[in-house]
Amino acid sequence: MSARARIVGWMLLLVALALSVSLFATWTILLGRLDDRVNEELHNETRKLRSYAGNVDSTGWTVSELLDSYLAVNVPDRWETFFTLVDARPDSVSGVPAPVRLDEDEDLVEILGEATVPTPGRWPSTAGEVRYATIPVRMTGDDRSGHFVVAVFYDRHREEVVDSVRVLAFTALAALALAGGAGWFVAGRVLAPVRLVRQAAAQITDSSDLTRRLRVSGNDDVAALAATFNHMLDRLERAFAAQREFVDDAGHELRTPITVIRGHLELMGEDDQAETLALVTDELARMNRIVDDLLTLAKAGQPDFLSPEEVELADLTVSVVAKARALGDRRWRVEEVAEERVLADRQRLTQALVQLTANAVRHTRVGDLVAVGSSVRDGLVRLWVRDSGPGVPAEDRERIFERFVRGGSRTGEGAGLGLAIVRSIAESHGGTVRVEESPGGGALFVMKFPCKEVG
Repeated sequence: MSARARIVGWMLLLVALALSVSLFATWTILLGRLDDRVNEELHNETRKLRSYAGNVDSTGWTVSELLDSYLAVNVPDRWETFFTLVDARPDSVSGVPAPVRLDEDEDLVEILGEATVPTPGRWPSTAGEVRYATIPVRMTGDDRSGHFVVAVFYDRHREEVVDSVRVLAFTALAALALAGGAGWFVAGRVLAPVRLVRQAAAQITDSSDLTRRLRVSGNDDVAALAATFNHMLDRLERAFAAQREFVDDAGHELRTPITVIRGHLELMGEDDQAETLALVTDELARMNRIVDDLLTLAKAGQPDFLSPEEVELADLTVSVVAKARALGDRRWRVEEVAEERVLADRQRLTQALVQLTANAVRHTRVGDLVAVGSSVRDGLVRLWVRDSGPGVPAEDRERIFERFVRGGSRTGEGAGLGLAIVRSIAESHGGTVRVEESPGGGALFVMKFPCKEVG
């Protein structure tokens, strides 16, 4: 069963339950009111008869004459009838036709004629249940006993209640059908992005086409799902493109030392074994460095790439300069230190700064300046490496951070992965790295990322 059908089904079930409760409550309330109305009518007729007998001049009247006089001025309501008994025998009946002549029911007449006080009761007639009240009447100077009987055909009133509830039930069913149709339409509109997500996922699975996007409209949770799916496709497309580029570049870079090694091994003679062995060892070491750098870049997108800890920026800056001194005979300088503790990955930041200092060494000469510094300004941590070398041309300042791109290195060393690693480390910290103009000439590499203070 589809989600659309389940949603509409549950909605209809809840609506049907609510309507059923409403109908049952209406049925119960109407029947309760009917009982109250019938009982009130029986009591009201008793009061009216007493009031009439007390107000009319009945001097010299017989019981029969009094009852006939009352029947003449009192007209029964709908599904109601009056009749009188004299000496426990039928005497008169109201002029309004009744569903059935109760005064002709001998068993009922016998019961009514025995009443000595006003008595209510129920009787199963051929027209359904009857609610009645018999009122004894006596007149001075007349030894005969009289009874005035009020009878209400209860089942006829009850049928009217049933008809009303039946109409409500049919109306409820129509409303339920309309609600189902409207719910089916609305659920289809609301779930349309989900259906598009499923179709897009199926097409991507079948064709591996990551360029497909969903058209998002609205601002509800389902529209947000479609937007999130589009963002996921954007990331997947970038990841697959980067993967293809990565594989192509890695294959190209690794193919070169393999070709060199194979060529020298094929041409190796007995006299040049030592030279060939040294060359092969050097190329294998370069391949090993390339593989290590590739693994670092591959891990950059993983959640466990960083291991945040408390980092003292001053100690980090000084320790990097101490480690970098072994890279070359340069004028090493700690330019500025930040007396701050931040939450970051000390090992990765050290790796990035050492890469930048190694890059500076490759582009400078003996005695040139290489300076390292750190600061915290406007909520951003700044780590930089500055050198007095030839600098970086403006057109290359973005390109040099791509994989396997080599700048104008003085030594020609490196696989072109160092600056890509630095950029990955900066982005993993939520920051950036770029080349800026150095005040004294040369290159100035600045890494910035948000300052997360230690709690």
